[in-house]
Parts: sequence; structure tokens; C-alpha cells
Amino acid sequence: MKKKSYLSLCVLPLFFAIVALLPACKKNNDSGGAAAPVVTSVRLYVPSPNDIVLSNGDPKSSASIYGNGGIYVAIVGHNLQNATEIDFNGVPAKFNVALFAPNNAVVQVPTINYAKIDTTKLYTLVYKTAGGSTTFSFKLGPMLPTLTGISDVFTQPGDSVYVTGTDLVLIKSVSYGGSVISSFKTDTNGRFIGFLMPAVKTTDQVLVTTKSGSAAFKIVATPTITGISNENALSGDSVYVYGTNLRSIQKVVFAGTTITSYKALSNGKAIGFVLPALSSSGPVSVTTEFGTATTVYNVNDVATGSISNWDSNFNWQYWGAGKQTNGDPNFSGNSSTYFVLDISGLAKGDGWPWSTNIPMNGAQWVPKANIADSASHWAFKFEVSIPKAWNGTTVDIVSGVGGYIARWEPWQKNATTTAPYITKGWVTVTIPLTSFRASDPTLGEGMGASISKISDLTGTSGNTSCTLYIHNYGTSAAGFYGAVDNLRVVKIK
Repeated sequence: MKKKSYLSLCVLPLFFAIVALLPACKKNNDSGGAAAPVVTSVRLYVPSPNDIVLSNGDPKSSASIYGNGGIYVAIVGHNLQNATEIDFNGVPAKFNVALFAPNNAVVQVPTINYAKIDTTKLYTLVYKTAGGSTTFSFKLGPMLPTLTGISDVFTQPGDSVYVTGTDLVLIKSVSYGGSVISSFKTDTNGRFIGFLMPAVKTTDQVLVTTKSGSAAFKIVATPTITGISNENALSGDSVYVYGTNLRSIQKVVFAGTTITSYKALSNGKAIGFVLPALSSSGPVSVTTEFGTATTVYNVNDVATGSISNWDSNFNWQYWGAGKQTNGDPNFSGNSSTYFVLDISGLAKGDGWPWSTNIPMNGAQWVPKANIADSASHWAFKFEVSIPKAWNGTTVDIVSGVGGYIARWEPWQKNATTTAPYITKGWVTVTIPLTSFRASDPTLGEGMGASISKISDLTGTSGNTSCTLYIHNYGTSAAGFYGAVDNLRVVKIK
């Protein structure tokens, strides 16, 4: 097996003084009488015993070296003083002849852009003096290639696609999905290869072979589901499934019912459809050519993890600001009972515990057997309908254990920017349990440290009460008008 050397690109020069003390021959300025240079080997210029031989001149037994310059080498031979030019792969190196001796020359390999070199000079060292020149085999080539990504695995046949990576130079062959790519383009830094997507794919691999070696990359775009616009929508409502790689779709199932008509966004981040009549609860799944994504939770399900839904699980403490109702035309799209919070003119700092809350009795947030689960695997969910622009107050949810608070402020885009928030009918809100935070004396309620474990919120039993309320943390009076239903805690991962 051939030896291979992987060299750092930033080895600094050492022991120049040693070279400077080597015996020097008398300069011969008569080019007609000067002897031609002879190179017998090239060594790595580091202290012994690491000053290995990089090349003995025989391409069959010398090591292959990978790098684009920067290393220092000691060129060993005869008549090496008074060099006029030293080329690596056709690229001239900078050097100081004052450090050269007749049988030694220490040189830093120049930076080499392999995408621009004359390939006929690859793997050569050319040493020139006034007495002549010599060409020596020196198998210095680009680093081994790597592949890091594909611009779009869903690109249609005949359209442009790019494979990204490093050291994609001196390319010998490219294949995509088993099809050989006969025509391609690369950039001058070896960071991508561009070509037209082939029509036929028989494998799931991209394979690129360069002068230095080969690299493979799996063609994959596994779909994911990150959320559902309304997990408890009514038949005839518009529903959206959000995620990634939702393209080349083969099948969509919502609560056990196959969705036969849908539209997918071109960026693969959402699928929209009109919800048919459902006969059961169940997960959501999307199958594409690359696999299937399935939610771990059920939709069309208000019973699992229920804290309160005021129909099958009435768990309200009979006081607070919520108005229990149903059939309100402002909140169409929900045939069950829900709570409406209609709060206006809430002064700065006002909210908890008076007149803006919906308090609930204890409920089993998480089964006791799951108390040790990661808090990120569970979420507090509810459906909400907000028909009027909302900006400036906060929906707070506080657990009965520890006083941790989750703050929901969808109008808050970032630390300095807000935008009025409004919903088109009912939507599902998902708040991971990791969003529940302690209060901070400086930053405020729910702005301190996050919980470290589920029992911080619920105690070891997993059962606790909670309160949903409106608070004004702003600087001026503000309000909230919206309806809330189906409060629950469910597993999301």
C-alpha cells in the first residue's frame, strides 16, 4: 500500500540557523561553467526524527502529500546554491538564497490554487540555477475532497443543481444518483460543482473522484413535521402542516384519514388542505420519496393530557375573568364550549392575580412514569382564536408548583420590533415545557432560568394546577380579546 502524508498548511520554519551554518561552495557567476543542480530527495523541515522523506524521486514509492502550501521542506541534493527559481506544481516559491548551501535548500511551499494550475506540471518540483534546471517527482496534490451538501435534492431533471464541499478540484469523475455527469463546472476555490440534474437515479449517492481521492454524500431529504395550524379543526376548515422537506409527497394522513387533495409550498415548508370529516383521533403523517414523518401526538384529540376543555373535562375554579360561551360568531370554527377573555385598558403592570385570569384545578400534566423525561419532549398546548389585532399584553401560564411562568407574545418579533397579531379562526399554540422559566428580580416574571426537569413544574406526581392570565408588561395601557380552549400537556418528541 502506498504511503500517505497529511501535512498541515501552517508549519512554521524551524532551525534556519542550522542551515545557515552548513558549508557553502564558492559562487560561480559564470553560467557557462556552473554545474547543473541535482535533487536527490525532499524532506519535511522539522526536527529529527520527524524530518521524514517526502519524496525520493520515485513516484511509485514516494508518499502522496496533500496540502495547498505553507509547509517548509528541505530540498537535498547537489549544486543547489544560487537558485534562480523553484517551482512546485508550476507555482514559483519565494526563497532566500542566503539560507542555501550546495547540498541543502530550505523553502516554503507556495500557496497553490489547484483549480488554476497547469495540470501538466502537477506532482513536479523544478529547481533552476544559473547552471541549468532539473525536474524532480514531488507528489504534492490537493487535500482529499469532502462533500457537505446538495443545493436542492428536489431539483427537476434538466435544471441546475450544485454539490458543495471542499477541495473539489482536479476532478476526474462525478456521478449523481448513479448517473455519470459528463459536463460540470467548478468554482476556483473548489467549493462546489454545478451541473444539470439527471433524469435517472438508481442510487442515493453523490460520488466525486479527484486526483487525490473520492468522496461520497447520501442524497437524502427526510421530511419533518414541526407543527399543525389547528390540531382540532372542524370539517371544511383549512389546515396547514408545517415542517421541512415536504416535497415529492406521496401520502398525507390526518387522524387516520387520508388527505386526497392538498397543496404544498414550493419551499417544502408547509402543506395546506381542507379538512374532511374525521372519524377518530390519530397522528399526522407525511410520506415523501425520502421517508415518512409522523407526529408522536394525536390530532382531533382533546382528551389526551387534558387540563381543561370545559366540555368533557370542566376543570375551571369558577372564578376569574373568563366568560364561558359557545356559538359566538366572532369565534366561529369551534362547536364546543370555550372561554373568552375581553380585557381593555389594562394599565402598565396590571394583570395577575385580579380580573384577567382563568384558574384551573389540579390535573395530570405528565404521567408519573414520564416525570424523568426531557422537558423538551413535552409541551403545553391550547387552541386560541384572536379576531382583533393584539399587541402589547402577554398571555402568561403559571404552574401550581414552583411559580414558573411561560410567556406567549406572538406579536413580539424581537427585542425591539413588534407587529399586531391576529388569527384567521382557531389555531393551535404549542409551548414546550422548557419555555417555563423562573422570575428574575431584574428581568421580570418568566424571564429567569428555565426549568431543568419536569418535576420543577409539577412535583414528583406530575399533577398540578395552573392559571392562564393576561399581564401588561408594556409602558402604556393595552388589552386582549380572544378565546381559549382545550388546554392540555402532550408529548411532542
